[in-house]
This record gives sequence, C-alpha cells and structure tokens, in this order.
Amino acid sequence: MPSLNEKLPEPYWRSPDGKHVLYHADCLTLIHRLGKFDAVVTDPPYGIGEAAGKNKSRGNLAVAKDYGDHSWDNIPVSENLMRKVVSSSKKAIIFGGNYYNLGPTKCYLVWDKENGENDFADCELAWTNLDKAVRRIRHMWNGMLRKDQEPRGDHPTQKPVGVMLWCLKQLPQESTTIIDPFAGSGTTGVASIRLGFKFVGIERVDAYCKAAARRMQTEWDAQERLRVAKENYKRRQHKNPLFEDEP
Repeated sequence: MPSLNEKLPEPYWRSPDGKHVLYHADCLTLIHRLGKFDAVVTDPPYGIGEAAGKNKSRGNLAVAKDYGDHSWDNIPVSENLMRKVVSSSKKAIIFGGNYYNLGPTKCYLVWDKENGENDFADCELAWTNLDKAVRRIRHMWNGMLRKDQEPRGDHPTQKPVGVMLWCLKQLPQESTTIIDPFAGSGTTGVASIRLGFKFVGIERVDAYCKAAARRMQTEWDAQERLRVAKENYKRRQHKNPLFEDEP
C-alpha cells in the first residue's frame, strides 16, 4: 500500500492479510492523505439522478428492482474533487468521465450492456488516460437478465464484476495498487482481490459499506481457499514418487 503520512481513520473493513481496506468516509476529506496509487478505477456519481427512484419505473426486458429514492446522484462531483481523484494515481479509469471535463483521451473503455429495446443507455463509457486505442466489452446487464446470472441488489448503479475485471486488465502490467474513492457496493474491490491487486476503497454511505465489506470478505475467503487448495495440490505432487527426480 502507499505510505501513509497522517493518522488515518480506522478502516470499516480490512482483509485478514491487510492488503485490502475499505473506509467509511467522504473521499474529499481522505483521498489526499492516502499517498499515490498505480491506478484509480471508479464509478462516481454522474449527476443524472439515477438513484432517485428511476429503476422501478423504467422499461426493460425484465422487472427492475426498486432501490428506493436517494439523492447522491442528483449533482455531479465537484471539479475540485475530480481533480483530486485523477491526481491520486498514475493511471485512471473513470466511468461517467464523459459527464466531466477530463480532457481528450485516446482510450475510452466502452461497456455494451446488450440490454435490448428500453430507455437505458446501450453503453457506458469510462474515461481513461491509458496509452491504447478504444476498447469495448459486451456484457449483458438488464434487470434480471445478466451474464452468468451474476447476483445484483446492493446498489442501483452496481457494475458487473466481469466488466471491472476487464477494466483492471487494461492497466499496465506493472500496476499493483488500486483505489476506488466511490466504492459503492465494492465491485472494484472484488475484482481487485480476484486479480491479486492491493485495494483501497472509500464509501460514505453506510449501507453500501456494509454490502462492500460483505462482498469483499466473501471474495477474499474464496481466493484464500483456492490458494490453500493449490498449495496442497503442489505438496501432494511433490510427495508422489512419480514426480521425484531420479537418484
């Protein structure tokens, strides 16, 4: 993790190995205290009211869940905070970056939702400062119709794990540390744990922190079981005389 020059608040959640941390805080007051990361990968509020009870009333191929009526997406993130977000890391992948004045880019990441005929956007764009051409992923995400039947229900604008895994794989190979200052229900954290990145998330809504902590702990447990299983397999192979060197 980046070196920390100031005393930080107690994490809301920390993985048992200490490599992944979630803070319950407003990123405006915390992000500048966390040092420099290899990449910020995040999905900030766009200021288009997607949390204000829209999901229950918009047309789609399957019934959408009612996530309630919230105001956190009613106004966009301030320019001051967005500058801090971008400058927190060497590389940036910011969903909804097309709603902000982030400057030109040669590489938008395009998520095609394959969501059929409805009034939701066909695609979402992530602004990046990556030195590569535009990239696209097709990943269905339409109410109950979701690729691989991935569970959803913790956040009205929750991203699929598969999309965030793909985004992280676009980063330079030397990248090891990720920050998500708008962590929501923790999808970037789940993807980071699965791919072996170190991760710091910040989320100001308690209910989303709770969901993110639960999901990241579940992913950490799964990866730990996988690691132990691989070690046990290697140990058994080593003990098998068929795999030992000839004397």
